[in-house]
Amino acid sequence: MSYTDTYQTISDTATGLFKDKGSKFISFLHPITSETQVKPIIDSLKSEYYDARHHCYCYRLGQNGESWRTVDDGEPSGTAAKPMLGTLLSNEITDTLAVVVRYFGGTKLGVAGLINAYKEATLDAIENATIIEKTIDNTLLISFDYSQTTAIMKLIKIYNPKIIDQSFDNYSKIKLAIRASQCDEFCAKALKIESLTISQ
Repeated sequence: MSYTDTYQTISDTATGLFKDKGSKFISFLHPITSETQVKPIIDSLKSEYYDARHHCYCYRLGQNGESWRTVDDGEPSGTAAKPMLGTLLSNEITDTLAVVVRYFGGTKLGVAGLINAYKEATLDAIENATIIEKTIDNTLLISFDYSQTTAIMKLIKIYNPKIIDQSFDNYSKIKLAIRASQCDEFCAKALKIESLTISQ
């Protein structure tokens, strides 16, 4: 069975802008890998844009975007962070924090106008971002007799996994990260090597 073992994120921070009826929506995208990174970024933007009316944000985390949160920061519920999150989702971007800072222009935009503004501001930042593809990897610890080094290294050369750590002695060990889609096939071939064991 084939399945995708890649996901998309951004390589670095990116910014965007959307204006409507005097209101200005400044958008920011930040690559993140954990929830603990969110608060310092939000605090920094609130400090820098202290005179803005709203600092709305959302994030998606995990290879499938399984962890997420939306914060409307005073805007009517569902009009700001939800369309921002939807824009990340439709562009298949994860491990990303999106923030939109709003300066109110004096004219209310209404529900539809707000949804569109937050979506367009986020989209502008996405269009200015560098989207990168990452692989979903499995980590394996391979243990084997030193005499089998040549055999295992030949297999590693074929599949080209990332070697995280290795030590060679009478009984050697290699810790590596291999693409999820290649893992079963690699393990099946590796386990044919005498006295070799694999743990995850």
